[in-house]
Amino acid sequence: MHIRKIHFLVDDYPTDSYYPFNLSRFRETPALEFRAPVTLFVGENGSGKSTLLRAITRRCGIHIWKTIETTRYEINPYEELLGHFIEVDWVNGYVPGAFFSSEMFHDFARNLDEWAAADPGTLKYFGGKSLMTQSHGQSLMSYFQARYRIEGLYLLDEPETALSPRSQLAMLDLLEREGKAGHAQFIIATHSPILLACPGATIYTFDRVPIQEVAYRDTDHYRLYRDFMKKMERKLETDEKRG
Repeated sequence: MHIRKIHFLVDDYPTDSYYPFNLSRFRETPALEFRAPVTLFVGENGSGKSTLLRAITRRCGIHIWKTIETTRYEINPYEELLGHFIEVDWVNGYVPGAFFSSEMFHDFARNLDEWAAADPGTLKYFGGKSLMTQSHGQSLMSYFQARYRIEGLYLLDEPETALSPRSQLAMLDLLEREGKAGHAQFIIATHSPILLACPGATIYTFDRVPIQEVAYRDTDHYRLYRDFMKKMERKLETDEKRG
């Protein structure tokens, strides 16, 4: 464990009219505790889970790779400022780490190839071969397996988006293994019912105000997939009887 708690400095917020400072969950949640090596943020799109993940990343001094900027109709000057208004309680002082999102991974992999052209030994930290020569899912798993052996704080934004169900199961095993080893702490925003099943993980739902801890079986994602599978089983049984 590297961080034990974050505090929201609500009284210092610069506005109550613009996202993310206008979200009631960020105004009515005084703090979040991190008691397990893996903490999972779950909630609907727009609930703020990815925004908080990035805010923690910035507050912890971890670099976020920028994707190519595009023209926007309206700019929100407060969009990336939440990190200035949270405090982080470290367990034994600062440790380095890394932020991951699938949208920035391609740019990172391309830059890694450029670094390796000058220093081929760079690739040994990322599975030993170019990430660009592998499928997207394979390159992600190569990156995860190599990077998360190193001590650090790791923040991931919806890593399941480019992973097959089988790869998500491999990712689940990796999180449990590296978390138990004691050198790595993970904070993950996800929609994946597979990753949410990580044994011993803390799950926070952003669909409630304030943000609340929730059991796996009480997440909307688990219930949705459970009900869907039951419905499909009944349909298949009916089809087989008709056939």
